[in-house]
Amino acid sequence: MRIICAFILTLVFLPLLNSCKEVVNNTGNPVPRIALVKIEPTQVKQFTDSLKITFNYEDGDGDLGNDNADINSLEVQDERLTKADYYHVPPMAPVDARIRIKGQMTMNLRNVFLLGTGNLETTSFTVRIKDRAGNWSNPIKTPEITITR
Repeated sequence: MRIICAFILTLVFLPLLNSCKEVVNNTGNPVPRIALVKIEPTQVKQFTDSLKITFNYEDGDGDLGNDNADINSLEVQDERLTKADYYHVPPMAPVDARIRIKGQMTMNLRNVFLLGTGNLETTSFTVRIKDRAGNWSNPIKTPEITITR
């Protein structure tokens, strides 16, 4: 009878013990997400004015950015060009931490220029960011900006 009772108690309490496991990683989605806040100004003079792109970021495990300045993880694609430019992002949280992070980042694009011989061009930029695990964020596209001579 004791064996049967012990067996029944084991069957009843075993699922309850499993449901009490400590959650080791409650950080969230490890793939970064970004959302455009603004781009300013919307008209720039080539080689003179800087362009600022501001976006919100969120990463479920906090591995955005790198302490190695030779590693570029921010991609900016000018729609007029075939290749993107890449920029370094410093760690947004301690490198060994696995925490959910979110915030706002502003990148400064200097020396925007005309590609052709005209006095005016329009373009937009697509931005995305890669975490240390190699996960790319969603892309965001800016509204058009005007570049003048």
